[in-house]
Amino acid sequence: MRQKTGARLATTLLLLPLAVAALSVGPGAPAHAIANGQDAADGEYPFAVKLTMTGIPVAGGGVRDGSCSGALVAPQWVITAGHCFRNTKGTRVSRPVARLTTATVGRTDLTGTDGHEVKVVAVRQSPTTDVALAKIATPITDIEPVQLSGKAPKNGSIVRLAGYGLTSDKDKSSLASWLQTGQFKVVSVSRAFVGVSGKAPRASTSACLNDSGGPYFTQLSGGTAVLVSVVSGGPSCPHSKVDRSGRIDPIKGWISGIVGPTTTISSSKPTASASTKPTAPASSAAARTVEDKRLSATVLDSSTTRTAVFAIVILGFAAAVPLLIGSRRRSRAYSRRGVRRHRRRQNHG
Repeated sequence: MRQKTGARLATTLLLLPLAVAALSVGPGAPAHAIANGQDAADGEYPFAVKLTMTGIPVAGGGVRDGSCSGALVAPQWVITAGHCFRNTKGTRVSRPVARLTTATVGRTDLTGTDGHEVKVVAVRQSPTTDVALAKIATPITDIEPVQLSGKAPKNGSIVRLAGYGLTSDKDKSSLASWLQTGQFKVVSVSRAFVGVSGKAPRASTSACLNDSGGPYFTQLSGGTAVLVSVVSGGPSCPHSKVDRSGRIDPIKGWISGIVGPTTTISSSKPTASASTKPTAPASSAAARTVEDKRLSATVLDSSTTRTAVFAIVILGFAAAVPLLIGSRRRSRAYSRRGVRRHRRRQNHG
């Protein structure tokens, strides 16, 4: 009897840490394939824009070509960085500065023909941060614009960046011909800017030259993208330091006043559950959307998870203690009965 009780107790105590460990670790995160980013799936993030500037005047005479990234925020408006439109003195201006500025919208592979190519005809500069709105000649009605965040992001929250910039500032020939993407963690929030650092595929995932104006965004349960900020500046890429981006929520009124009514999202937090696995994902884009929501939910709910694990540990040991105490009591009882039988034998011997 004592052997069976001891075996049950040992089994309980051995299995308890394993059960807790399984709950703590959970399912494994999928592997992950902008600098040190990854290719977007074909057709993914169709609101992403490349702005190509041909014939930008430079100080002292002559011209140069350049490019920026951006996002469609209304059928006839693209949001980007304010410094993408500067005169020869380096001052941000509310007008196109190149001989020709073209917005390529909805084209993952720039060597292809999908999406739209539309001329930029006007520019509006934000009075408070490094953000500009570029008006395009023809409205685009077959691509859903990115929505606007109406609330400041929280430190620790996860955002995604999409851009057409270099993959290394040291290699000017590394300009992406395919839309690049990566995940970032919000590390600071000021009145006009959001600081982010690389999250995935690497800690050194970072915005590069020509990613200026690229959108940092979250995605809701239906896949709707919510714009948090746009690339403004940072160290030479690749790096694992902090990049600065122009914050959207304080200027949403200014944006809506120019582009017309837009859908404003009150929070950049995804509304979907913290499920770690999609149900039969239809594409890598769907899988990546689920992963974005999983990471954000993990950051936001980590304290709840720790509390649940601790509660399981306490309950488990609480259940084990009575078994241990009962076993010891039975052992002492057996010993006392053995002593009494021995004494009776001596008295009647």
